[in-house]
Amino acid sequence: MQHAIPVETLGARGPAMAAAIASCVHCGFCLPTCPTYVTSGEEPHSPRGRIFLMKDVLEGSISLEAALAPIDSCLGCQACVTACPSGVEYGDLITAYRTHAEERRRRPPAERAKRALIAQTLPYPRRFRAAARLARLAPKVGPLRPMLDLLPDALPKARPLPELHEAQGERRARVALLAGCAQQVLDPDIGWATLRVLARNGVETVIPRAQGCCGSLALHAGNASQAARLARRNLEAFPDDVDAVIVNAAGCGSGMRDYGLLFAGEPEEDRARALADRVVDVSAFLDELGLVAPPAAEPLRVAYHDACHLAHAQGVREAPQRLLHAAGHEVVVPAEWELCCGSAGTYNVEQPERAAELGRRKAENLRATGADVVAAGNIGCLAQIRQHLELPVRHTVQILDRAYAGVDVR
Repeated sequence: MQHAIPVETLGARGPAMAAAIASCVHCGFCLPTCPTYVTSGEEPHSPRGRIFLMKDVLEGSISLEAALAPIDSCLGCQACVTACPSGVEYGDLITAYRTHAEERRRRPPAERAKRALIAQTLPYPRRFRAAARLARLAPKVGPLRPMLDLLPDALPKARPLPELHEAQGERRARVALLAGCAQQVLDPDIGWATLRVLARNGVETVIPRAQGCCGSLALHAGNASQAARLARRNLEAFPDDVDAVIVNAAGCGSGMRDYGLLFAGEPEEDRARALADRVVDVSAFLDELGLVAPPAAEPLRVAYHDACHLAHAQGVREAPQRLLHAAGHEVVVPAEWELCCGSAGTYNVEQPERAAELGRRKAENLRATGADVVAAGNIGCLAQIRQHLELPVRHTVQILDRAYAGVDVR
């Protein structure tokens, strides 16, 4: 019996889902780049296998429940998008499908409570900081232990960003900066390093006070309604009279660039797409602007880790490496650069064993480079790699910032 995906019942995201499924030719080029397939060797835990399953569920030939485990195991890293010769927009498909599935599945009460706690904590820096402090008073047991293990031994002091950070010397550009949420708690220096590096390059930065979480964590978890609520705040907050909206966390940048998909068919769609078009990672922006070379310093061997949502979702790989070279460092890329480190939204909580396995694998590959320091462009990756690796792990802008200041990044 022939089935067809009932696009008309899937809302505004339906055509994009159907197009992504139809464009897959099942060639298998995605298999060696998929972290869950590489670690399990099981076809259902590959992009190709998941596309078959999603198609079958949407056509009604299998139940939603039959496909939950393989779909839940997907990190959403989009390495398959980079490898795909047919241009399958798997990122759009998995995001839309998870929303579709989340609206229809029935989770156990304890699981619902855990997800609700995360949803009401991580996107809000003050709540996250308070929760992290409280967590230290209790044993690291229970379902949130994997996330608590990612916290530093001592939380850095809160360092709120100003509303304006002026350029040094002649102004070359004016931008707005997404402050981020979890990053402000785990490593607030990244935001300040971003401001200092932009200023040294003649960039004036505004940090809209009314902004909030970009919504990426919620969208990754299939909670499109919360993601839209958070995103609407940013649609109002970010000004139009800037050259770009700068993001220094790969996951956040990818999420904001998906605002058009998030608001597909909604009254805000045009505004969402306009904002998404102006979102750019700080490394890509500085590379295009032309980096002001830092003073000569002791060259280090820097292992560059490709954050999935920078390399695969946004297609930015060479720019960060060029910036590190410009700072006088030798840049090396580890084996299996395309494989996710295991940090993907709340994946450490949802799939802790697989996340830990991928974290150890990434650490081994980074260690094998013989690097002095590891660079990455996403706070989730930084926290995950630090848990498994003894080397210093820094954001790319932190390495540039230390180069301008003449300070050893280690």
